[in-house]
Amino acid sequence: MIIQELAAYFESLSEQGRVGAEGWSKAKVSYGLQLDEDGGLVGIMPLLVIPDGGKKEVPKELFVPEQVKRSSGISPNFLCDNSSYMLGFDDKGKSDKDKIKSKKRAVECFRAAGLLHHEILDCVDDRDAKSLLRFFDTWNPEKASGNEILEEYKEGILKGGNLIFVNSELEYIHKNPNIRQAWDDYRAQKDDDAVYGTCLVTGRKTTIARLHPNIKGIFGAQSSGASLVSYNSTSLESYGHDNADNTGQGFNGPVSESVAFKYGVALNYLVNDREHSKRISDTTIVYWAEDAETGYQDVWGDGFFGDGNITSVKLNTIAEDIRKGKAVSFNDALLYGDTKFYVMGIVPNAARLSVSFFAEGSFGYMLSGLVRFYDELSIVRPKYAEDQTINIWSLLNEVANKNSREKKIPAPIVSSVFRAVLEGIAYPEGLFDNVMLRIRAERDINWRKAAVIKAYLIRRNIVENKEGASEVLTVELNERSENMPYVLGRIFAVLEKIQQEANPGIKSTIRDRYFNSAGSTPATVFPILFKLSQHHVKKLPDGSKIYYDKMIGELQNKIHVAYPARLSLQEQGVFYLGYYHQRQTFFKSKNKDEEE
Repeated sequence: MIIQELAAYFESLSEQGRVGAEGWSKAKVSYGLQLDEDGGLVGIMPLLVIPDGGKKEVPKELFVPEQVKRSSGISPNFLCDNSSYMLGFDDKGKSDKDKIKSKKRAVECFRAAGLLHHEILDCVDDRDAKSLLRFFDTWNPEKASGNEILEEYKEGILKGGNLIFVNSELEYIHKNPNIRQAWDDYRAQKDDDAVYGTCLVTGRKTTIARLHPNIKGIFGAQSSGASLVSYNSTSLESYGHDNADNTGQGFNGPVSESVAFKYGVALNYLVNDREHSKRISDTTIVYWAEDAETGYQDVWGDGFFGDGNITSVKLNTIAEDIRKGKAVSFNDALLYGDTKFYVMGIVPNAARLSVSFFAEGSFGYMLSGLVRFYDELSIVRPKYAEDQTINIWSLLNEVANKNSREKKIPAPIVSSVFRAVLEGIAYPEGLFDNVMLRIRAERDINWRKAAVIKAYLIRRNIVENKEGASEVLTVELNERSENMPYVLGRIFAVLEKIQQEANPGIKSTIRDRYFNSAGSTPATVFPILFKLSQHHVKKLPDGSKIYYDKMIGELQNKIHVAYPARLSLQEQGVFYLGYYHQRQTFFKSKNKDEEE
């Protein structure tokens, strides 16, 4: 399914001219080798550019004939390759022995490239084709190091960047229509070593890709690229499809060469589209619409990751219009709710890639998941946080230890949270457990952690068998709730407030010593807290004494049974919510007094 959708995405990208045609791929090119009609090297065309917002020159990206998947040995590319293949020129190695070996191999690479170009272009009656073949016939790799034309760019050429050929008019030779046709004809020729079978995607009998394409740019994977589909051990292969006859790779996951090319180009395009691919911990997230319209990616990405200009209010408006069947205008594009939309998470696995999650659905359905995500996380916030949103970044960051050298979020939690948002299922236990762990370690609860607890408990439906529990999963304080853990959390906040007012400027409060134990074993801790509170109340002015005595009394009247000896982990979460809600009312009252 994933490969099928990526192959279809390639077709949409190709129609818009954003990716090369089949048999062509994008490559980073550093220099062009200018040839005259006799095949002589007459100049070097630098193809380094400075990207928008950048300062350093980088190779230019061009569509060139599809490059081979190179692991070892000598495998030349057509019309675009490094200096070893295009010039027989290399100077790697620290010792003289290593350099001699490197130069010898470079000459072999150049000869192999010459044979490939002759095989493809020998029958082409074209000026550029003949010039190119003369170059491979007459160029002497042994004299490359002393060539005056190469000297100025020698250092850059030897760094390993790709080189292409240009003619005397400085036109790219690989864009010559006759040469492009020769390349397409070459690819279409029957390969005696080709593996034939039924493609799982198209259902047609055709040549099967023995090796699947390399995907580059995945964090943590090999820089040379990693495969989404591959087999490297007979234990992973089906009976009769092992590598004994060099066909096992293809028949274990039979996908045509055409489909393999398409999905490889599409996935590489997505991964390297920095505006629409994100990374959280070890997971790379890509998302796309079936028609390749970037407006869908902008809305969903900005709404989910929160790095754009789409506020939760704007997101709600867009989602509501789409729910009503309206087309939404965004960034000069019309967005429709029934357009298919996809989200995929990828994690590295040695030389391979693993899909940690994949979700598909209509764009309207995906937006409704985002709206629900924000609704469940909605909670009263401190005044300084009024303009902030709890996007996926800030939510997941709450499980990381801020004092740790590596503030890494466990990859399983990342994928489980994404699945929860996209599929509407429960948030993972690991998210809740880690947030609770951070609260106990920090002896405090910020608004983001409170929001996570609220959202988790809503999804887990903890409220179903607990009378009154649903009343506490609210945005602000519910003063009428008689839920025991919630009321106990409120009482703790009041007792802490009394201590702070009785001892202005106090640096350490009951929260630093009793917060965790009060939330887990209230029957043991609260008698101690009330005893301490009697000493604090004595220091308060008469008006404050009456105010807080009344507040404590009203809260205790909501408790109709003995304090529990122990609270479950979920009940502790409710305790923390009660504490957080009550504290926010104190801050709100203080701000109102200051304004008055």
